[in-house]
Amino acid sequence: MHTPDQEAGDRAQGYNPRELEPRWQDAWERDGLYRTDLENDDKPRYYFLTMFPYPSGNLHVGHWYAETPADAAARYLRMRGNNVFFPMGYDAFGLPAENAAIQAARNGDDVHPARLTRERIAFMTTQFKRMGAMFDWSRTLATCEPEYYRWNQWFFLKMWEKGLAYRKESYVNWDPVDQTVLANEQVIDGRGERSGALVERRLMPQWHFAITQYADELLDFSGLDWPERVKTMQTNWIGRSEGAEVRFQAESGDAIDVFTTRPDTLWGATFLVLAPEHRLVDAVTSAEQANAVRSYVEQAGRMSEIDRTSETREKTGVFTGGYATNPISGARIPIWIADYVLVTYGSGAIMAVPAHDERDFAFARAYGLEVLPVVQPEGEEPLEGATMTEAYSGNGVMVNSGAFDGTPTGKGEGAGDGISRVIDWLESEGIGTRKVTYRLRDWLISRQRYWGTPIPMLYCDTCGVVPEKEENLPVVLPEDVAFMPTGESPLKSHEAFLHATCPSCGGAARRETDTMDTFMDSSWYWFRYLDPHNDRAATTPELTARWTPVQTYTGGIEHAILHLMYARFFTKVMRDLGLIEHGEPFLRLRNQGMILGEDGEKMSKRRGNVVDPDDLVAKYGADAVRAYLMFIGPWDQGGPWNYQGIEGIVRFLGRLWTLFEGPAAPGEATDDAVSSVRRAAHTAVKEVTEDFEAFQFNTAVAELMTLQNALAKTKNAGVVEHAAWQEARSMMLRLLAPIAPHLAEELWHRAGGSGSVHLETWPSYDPAALVADEIELVVQINGKVRARITLPADADEATALAAAKADPNVEKYLASGTIRREIVVPGKLVNLVVN
Repeated sequence: MHTPDQEAGDRAQGYNPRELEPRWQDAWERDGLYRTDLENDDKPRYYFLTMFPYPSGNLHVGHWYAETPADAAARYLRMRGNNVFFPMGYDAFGLPAENAAIQAARNGDDVHPARLTRERIAFMTTQFKRMGAMFDWSRTLATCEPEYYRWNQWFFLKMWEKGLAYRKESYVNWDPVDQTVLANEQVIDGRGERSGALVERRLMPQWHFAITQYADELLDFSGLDWPERVKTMQTNWIGRSEGAEVRFQAESGDAIDVFTTRPDTLWGATFLVLAPEHRLVDAVTSAEQANAVRSYVEQAGRMSEIDRTSETREKTGVFTGGYATNPISGARIPIWIADYVLVTYGSGAIMAVPAHDERDFAFARAYGLEVLPVVQPEGEEPLEGATMTEAYSGNGVMVNSGAFDGTPTGKGEGAGDGISRVIDWLESEGIGTRKVTYRLRDWLISRQRYWGTPIPMLYCDTCGVVPEKEENLPVVLPEDVAFMPTGESPLKSHEAFLHATCPSCGGAARRETDTMDTFMDSSWYWFRYLDPHNDRAATTPELTARWTPVQTYTGGIEHAILHLMYARFFTKVMRDLGLIEHGEPFLRLRNQGMILGEDGEKMSKRRGNVVDPDDLVAKYGADAVRAYLMFIGPWDQGGPWNYQGIEGIVRFLGRLWTLFEGPAAPGEATDDAVSSVRRAAHTAVKEVTEDFEAFQFNTAVAELMTLQNALAKTKNAGVVEHAAWQEARSMMLRLLAPIAPHLAEELWHRAGGSGSVHLETWPSYDPAALVADEIELVVQINGKVRARITLPADADEATALAAAKADPNVEKYLASGTIRREIVVPGKLVNLVVN
């Protein structure tokens, strides 16, 4: 490879990251050191990917915490002999850039999202390169460019052809300030997360993807090395439930279908609850209750589904004045509405069994409704509805249930077959049917915003809803738009975009003005990295077959549900389209924790605890920031920033420089010194290798500190000239390379290394070198350290005890007491209990 001007390095008498880091970054870029040859089959292929960022305009320390340890892991895998592909790009569509344009319009200024986004991408790319990461920038992409989002549109059309894309009216969270639909997660306490405006529940025509068709397959995580927490979160989000659908007849003449997972408790259903948006609310509501019901429906419409179903929130509701008949018991039961029932889950109606459901119990007690026990715990006093203090949801025998009295029932381990027997009976009587439901809803992808992928559909008075022709893609997002202070999408008033020709009949048509949810952009981007400028297809079959699925994917746990779920769905759709053969996007997933401010709180400008990585690089160098972020604590847990902590890392890197560049003390290469050097180096190789395999970066850095200390203790003129020292230095610098790549490269070349240290092979260790000839044991008296003794490594227990008792300092404590107990922990300590 190209070697930078070594004279400049030689003039630097000490460790000077501000000089050497830019020099090596320039050299790596000139030599194309991190450009991956995707056609190379000489080495095993390894696709390592970290989640790409939104171009907010400035990399914060959270980006560094996500990216630099991932970069270290990718570097490690490369040195282990893999041909590693490690790309980076930008998830570039989204609300912030558009909101900046809207705010500028309100101020009389002109800021365009496209221009702003491209400027931010250019600046953030410069920041990324200062990290020293091994990203392959030759294959970068930005999802806001037509050469990318053209294929979003192509996928949409393919999904339309397969019946996976469809349009229907749906209840949505409408932000009247941002003028768009919000996901449930974006509504906090009834207000838009970004705007703070009270959110409205609106029924609007929206485009959806039928992710529910893949619900059962998404519950299968076979072959995936993913954190259990993520798998559990996705499983709960999908929410597969088995049970029965039962029909209740309302006195209004309407049938109300109810899904229940506990049909064995039907005899205890003492009231029905409808979602406020249920289509039958008006029909079952009496004239006396109409005003109260209307007011409650309006109130519920200002809340998100997450807020409405919160376990900590007090349950509220209103009686409709209507009644229905329990089809099992024949009892006349009241119909209520309550916001904790969702129209998007099941049928939007529930049968309430307060004796055996905690939520229903709280509701019944709050409104004075009947509690009727129908499952009795065995061996306990009979439950009485009037005196129960909480619902009983465990296993037991059926009571107050007619012919089923005495039947063992329940769910989980030890439960009887009551549920199954009741469902069989319901079906035989024509009262109900066995059914499986899911909490998962189809993916609503419509957004009433400008800065996103245009949905390639048109509306023709003659032909109806018509897809654009593939040869007409991309439907380009016009950039000559005027942003309204109201926040309304400028596409709705852009005549050239709005008015088009029908692809079917050639007549006049109107384009869809909704754009796609930006999660669309991140649901397949790793395929596009392989050939980002392909203008003939979304993917290149030869490359996708060779390089996907991604072997390791890293990113934040906050993406466990939406992004990762959509990515899995999209991969399965691509498989079914015949584009790939596999059905999972990422074989191994690792999540990082959150880096907090020095006060232990989440970083924010308001709190004044934001840490700027650019300032840190200017002061300490990129390697120090990288190493400290890896040392701060377990990567999957995160932790608070500490300026004293990074100072310690700076001192460690300085000591490393001095260790290999500073003078050696006079001395000889004794056998003990040589053995110590080899043992320390080979032990470090073993430990650091295990740490990288386990993504335990903090202990990897700690092991390098231990090795540095061990080498510093043995360093003298004789040792430095010995082959063991040369081996240890080579090992240390290769172990250091993924963590502090600039310093490792500089010291490698100063030691006479040829080529880049990053092209070297990861060191291996000799198990024989790990065995110590001698060991040090701690000697304790009543648990307190009183001496340290050195013994042969193979010394037995008797020898260790004798040596401990013979130590002069220990003898002093034994002289005035009697030994009551002797404890020897082989290889570690001797503890003498004395009184």
